[in-house]
Amino acid sequence: MTTPDVPRRDRRRALGALAFALLPCALRAEPDEQALGRDAGYPVGDARDWYAERHRVGSWSAMDRVAGQPVRGVPTGGTPLALAAARGAPDIRYRFGGMTRSVDDYLDRQRITGLLVLQGDRIVVERYRYGRTPDARFLSFSMAKSVVSLLAGIAQAKGTIRSFDDAAERYVPELAGSAYGSTALRHLLQMGSGLAFSERYDGHDDIARLVRAFATGTPSVIDVLRSVQDRQAPAGTRFAYASAETAVLGRVVAGATGRHLSELTSQWLWQPLGAERDAFWLVGADGHEQAFSGFNATLRDWARIGCLLALDGAIDSRAIVPREYLLDATDATRQPPGFRPREATPIYGYGRQFWIQPLRERTFALFGVHGQATFVQPASGVVMVQTAVYAAPAGTGDPAPVQERGAFWNGVLASLGGSTTPL
Repeated sequence: MTTPDVPRRDRRRALGALAFALLPCALRAEPDEQALGRDAGYPVGDARDWYAERHRVGSWSAMDRVAGQPVRGVPTGGTPLALAAARGAPDIRYRFGGMTRSVDDYLDRQRITGLLVLQGDRIVVERYRYGRTPDARFLSFSMAKSVVSLLAGIAQAKGTIRSFDDAAERYVPELAGSAYGSTALRHLLQMGSGLAFSERYDGHDDIARLVRAFATGTPSVIDVLRSVQDRQAPAGTRFAYASAETAVLGRVVAGATGRHLSELTSQWLWQPLGAERDAFWLVGADGHEQAFSGFNATLRDWARIGCLLALDGAIDSRAIVPREYLLDATDATRQPPGFRPREATPIYGYGRQFWIQPLRERTFALFGVHGQATFVQPASGVVMVQTAVYAAPAGTGDPAPVQERGAFWNGVLASLGGSTTPL
């Protein structure tokens, strides 16, 4: 990976040259470690309790070991994209709560299982917490949505998706005659269908129905998607976060290609970008991947996704994801009214399953509901990935963890010469 400040190098040099400074934290108490199962070795749960507090650390880094949870592998191949250790240790500082803080302060204050900061192709920070190790494959939650977006962009470039103006039902006949079925793909990509889908994370909303359908098949996922009929705004005019729209997109990509998302992820993304370890998708009762939240990968491979995005879809000058598609997905100036930063939400904009920051320099993110995040600023080459086990879903409970994460990211940018100038 190259940036204006990092000379271009051979990305494929031997991994034996890779040196990581993994700073142990065993002697430091980690937030809520007892409640999260430290004394039991952070146990892995089963299909009934993998979400429970005591099983979050163990399960969310090993969902392939959760009893009763089917998965489908995403094989890698070839030589991994090499990531080198940074020269020296940059002093990363950030401001939060009226104080200047350090990386150690951040980790000591938040329930973070893994943290990795890159600049160019060099690792600046890499930490694992709560007994996690580099081979752990972390559950993405909604960071998976952006992976589905990348697959959709590639499918359109290959011609298997004819046009983003097509209605979803063209590729998913089971949705014919439904509100989602009649919605154009471009509006689903922006979560702009205008349909009412509740996502409060209280166990009684539409996302709870969708998750239960995925897990049990009763009712079917298609039945849940067909039941969403109330269009509260014209399509393409208003952002409203809805995991159902990514569930539809996952089935669109699978229907357009006649292949599983796992196979496509492997052949179109994982192998070309040089992932180090096999990844996997969670698979539902009907055999479809959980497109809206079910992708699992190592911290370093999440960082490699960040590298790919920072290079606008190309590795070693070889295009993997169309550059114009990524610009349409992540550039604030390319978003229609209602989807720009401070319009879609009080802070972020939204474009094709990516969150767009309100900065003058193009900066965007992948977010998961319990603190998972990948931040990218292409011009500076800075990428930050964290996996986490936040107590409450985003938008509920204490807002401080999400606020501090944003402050820390701004501190990373400022410390590494990135831009933090607001729009």
